[in-house]
Amino acid sequence: MATTAASTEPFRRIVLKLSGESLSHSGERGIGTEEVVLIAKEIKAASETGCQVALVVGGGNIIRGAQYKSAGSSIQEATAHYMGMLGTVINALALQDALESIGADTRVMTAIHMQGVAEPYIRRRAKRHLEKGRIVILAAGTGSPFVTTDTAAAQRALEIEADILMKATSVDGVYSDDPKKNPHAVFYSELDYSTVLEQNLRVMDSTAIAHCMEHNMPILVFNFRKAGNILRAVRGERVGTRILSRTTNGN
Repeated sequence: MATTAASTEPFRRIVLKLSGESLSHSGERGIGTEEVVLIAKEIKAASETGCQVALVVGGGNIIRGAQYKSAGSSIQEATAHYMGMLGTVINALALQDALESIGADTRVMTAIHMQGVAEPYIRRRAKRHLEKGRIVILAAGTGSPFVTTDTAAAQRALEIEADILMKATSVDGVYSDDPKKNPHAVFYSELDYSTVLEQNLRVMDSTAIAHCMEHNMPILVFNFRKAGNILRAVRGERVGTRILSRTTNGN
């Protein structure tokens, strides 16, 4: 399970993947104002270090397309996925307002064109916004159904040439089992992509992991609910679990 040495240098550009549930009260649906403002403050502090921050936000607090897989559903699964993408836009707008209310400069870009509320996602334009110090919020997934926002985050990280893809969770990183259910679950500080896939560790969906593995995009899974962790992560400090390439020296 040996991996390449992890960087301790600050990151130049990151993609931070936030779940929709991170914007709601624990165990509830919808958008919680307090949660959104707390996350916005953490993200702004990270951006002020000089790190270029792009966000990919999920929509599970509003609707999940996968919940309509059952044959008896009156809503087709593809339609439900589009509904879920629109949910991510709602979350992106909430994050944008929270960030701008505390003085951050932002842009929301969507994979589905809706120019009345956001810019269309254009890779070069997104990179330019980042270079100008704006926090870019990438919404509507990839614009296609049957693709998770985890995979969208991996794809965007590759497209904008991020240094790392960060996955914000409510636990300290990757464990051998769910630490909320199994107190004996083993915490991993580092893993390689193959181990994650082979052991079916529930970090991100397998397509996202495969994309990152193919292009050697590092992944950091960490607990964003601990105050200051987003800032520590962008500084390159040791938080969470790093997923990297396996070394070839036989160690």
